[in-house]
Amino acid sequence: MSVRESLKIWHERFAEKRKNGGKSADINDPGLSTQIADDAVFHSPVVHTPQVGKPIVMAYLSAADTVLGNDSFRYVREIVDDSANMAMLEFMLELDGIEVNGVDIITWNEDGLIQDFKVMVRPLKAINKVWEEMGKILEKMKG
Repeated sequence: MSVRESLKIWHERFAEKRKNGGKSADINDPGLSTQIADDAVFHSPVVHTPQVGKPIVMAYLSAADTVLGNDSFRYVREIVDDSANMAMLEFMLELDGIEVNGVDIITWNEDGLIQDFKVMVRPLKAINKVWEEMGKILEKMKG
């Protein structure tokens, strides 16, 4: 599967979410689960170590979807590199009055599954807000 085909599936998931009233994904979201490799790695903008394995990647992406996936979220730019099986997606949103600007760097394996997902966020005020809100969601998932 090409990067563009995998990216199309990623975008279709968000379009479907908006069509269904913006309901955030949960850790058992089958649409998300089918896109993640078992040995996937997630790189958070606020956690210093890579998070390895499908369950933890699902937890982080689900929490991010809950925190960041509001009506203001939009991808504003894409750079696709088919030879590296990766795409860089710049996003913008507003979170509690704070303008958040970030980048998702996604790498897919040869089966079209997300192998590596890195998120970078700016400015510092936005990182702090994302860290605070993600912490609340991840804590709820534990308990």
